[in-house]
Amino acid sequence: MSQPDVTSRGPDAAKAGSPGGSSSRWLGNTGFLVALVLIGSFYVIMLLAMLAADLTWTTPGDFIKALSSDEIQYSIRLSLMSCTVAAILSVWVAVPIGYLMSRFNFFGKGLVDAVLDIPIVLPPLVVGLSLLILFHTSAGVWVEDQFKEIFGTGITYQVPSVVLAQFMVACAFAVRTMRATFDQISVRQEDVALTLGCSRFQAFWRVTLPEARNGLITALTLAWARSLGEFGPILVFSGATRMKTEVLPTTVYLEMTTGSLEAAVAVSILMVFFAVAVLFTIRHFGSDRSLGRVI
Repeated sequence: MSQPDVTSRGPDAAKAGSPGGSSSRWLGNTGFLVALVLIGSFYVIMLLAMLAADLTWTTPGDFIKALSSDEIQYSIRLSLMSCTVAAILSVWVAVPIGYLMSRFNFFGKGLVDAVLDIPIVLPPLVVGLSLLILFHTSAGVWVEDQFKEIFGTGITYQVPSVVLAQFMVACAFAVRTMRATFDQISVRQEDVALTLGCSRFQAFWRVTLPEARNGLITALTLAWARSLGEFGPILVFSGATRMKTEVLPTTVYLEMTTGSLEAAVAVSILMVFFAVAVLFTIRHFGSDRSLGRVI
């Protein structure tokens, strides 16, 4: 049996087939991997160093003292309430929008897709300013008057403005998550349900929506976490009035402006804890694929 002609493939191929060539290729791969690790580890180390700095800056006694403050306890309660309401509203809106954008083609779809991304690409401060201007127009004033008559409170610089500011930003991320979720669900299952006599709503409710369960959890938790971190829109549209429109991000701002850095760090650590809990929920109960395709 004839041997393959190594020399006919050139000197580089012969060198690669030799023990020395294999060693050189191994060293080259190792150098590439080491470079990747060194570059990537810089960012990871910076994140860990930031968290370690927060933890070492305040003592457990300072942490408990800060969280026992009436103002901070109010901001915790308002944050939990407003983020939950904003997240539920975001998913309520994101499900139909995500389904329409995933399943149907229509005139102006590209424009609608671009409009849905505006809260993602705009600075959050601009979102808050736009909301403030909207509710100073004649239509916005009329809506606020009607809201006040029904609920007994206004919107601007009141608790409802906190929920609205959080919702306007968080909903964009929920929409992206739900659209990615519906894109991953085969249309064939719906078609089979339609051929068996189901209406479009029945096919959606009985077939598609149960399949989107993990995406729903991801959208809900992601919207909740995004609402928790909102600062710019709330500061402009709701203000930072203590015991009224104060949420956790504005608490950090207010504590820093008053020189109480220990309290600001304590609230920051609490927000980190909430963020870790949200990430744990997404990783174990949600959909990582949907999360990875949000943007």
